[in-house]
Amino acid sequence: MKHKHSLRDWLTAVRPWSFPASAMPVVATLGYLFAMHDDVDWVNGVWALVNIIVFHAAGNTWSDYFDYKREVDAGDTFGVRTLTAGQFTPKEIYRLSVSLLAVALLGGVGLLLRTGLPLLYIGIGGLLCSVLYPPLKYKACGDYVIFMAYALLPTIGTVYATTLHFDWRVLYLAVPIGLITVAILHCNNLRDIDTDRRAHISTPAMQMGGRASVWVYCLEVLLPFAWLVGCAVGGVLPAWCLLACVAAIPAVANVRVAVSYFRNGAAAIANLDEGTAKLQLAFSLLLAVAFTISGVVS
Repeated sequence: MKHKHSLRDWLTAVRPWSFPASAMPVVATLGYLFAMHDDVDWVNGVWALVNIIVFHAAGNTWSDYFDYKREVDAGDTFGVRTLTAGQFTPKEIYRLSVSLLAVALLGGVGLLLRTGLPLLYIGIGGLLCSVLYPPLKYKACGDYVIFMAYALLPTIGTVYATTLHFDWRVLYLAVPIGLITVAILHCNNLRDIDTDRRAHISTPAMQMGGRASVWVYCLEVLLPFAWLVGCAVGGVLPAWCLLACVAAIPAVANVRVAVSYFRNGAAAIANLDEGTAKLQLAFSLLLAVAFTISGVVS
C-alpha cells in the first residue's frame, strides 16, 4: 500500500532550512538595488527570488537522490533522512526533483521573456550547477559550484533581471555572502569525512583533513565581516552596511561549535550546517536592511 505523505513530509524532503543559501543573496541584492539604482523592476526581482528558491529545492532533492544511490547517505550518516529512514522511496524523490526543476525552468523562461537574452546564459549556468552538482561534489568541486550557484549567479542575475544591465559592483556583496554559503557545505563535509571516505568520494574537507578544515570554516564565517568593513571604509559600499556586523555574534558562536570538533569529533558539529544557514539568514537580512536605510536617508 502506497504511503500518503503529509505536507510536512514534503517540506522536510526539500530541506527548507537551507533556502537562505539561495534566497538571501537575492534579498541582499534587492536591498543593494534599492540603495544604488533608481529604475528597478521589483516584479522581476520577486520573480527571481521565488524562482531561485524553487531551483534550490530541486537541487536539494536531486542531490539527495544521487547521494542515496551512491551510498553517500546511509543509515548511520548525519543530515536529512528522508531516504535513509524509508520516509520516501528513491522514485518519489526523483519525481519530486524533476517536477520542481520543470517548474523552475518554466519560471525562468517567463522571466527571460520579460528581460532579454543575457539572462538565458545565467539561467543555463544555474541549471548546469543544479544538475551537475552531485558528480562534481564527489570530485571535490562542490564548494566551487555552490559559490557559483548561490553567490555569483544570483547577484549578477538579479541585477540584470531588474535593471536590464550589469552592475559588476554587486560582486562586492557576492564574496562575503558566498563565503558563508560555502561554509554551510564545508562544515557538512567536515562532519561527514569518515562516511564520505567510505563512499569513495572526495571533498575539500577530506583533502585538507579535519584540523585544517575547522580553521577554513572559521575563516569562511569571519572573513565576510572584515571584507564588509574594508568595503565600507573604502567607500565601495554604504557605511550603513556595517550594521551587518551584528551577525558576528552568531558567527563567533558557530566558530566555538566548530572548534569543539577537536575535542568531540563529528557529533559535536552535527547541526553546524543549520547554524551556518541561520548565520547566512541574519547576515544577508541585516545587509538588506542596511541598504534600505541607506536608500531612504540618502
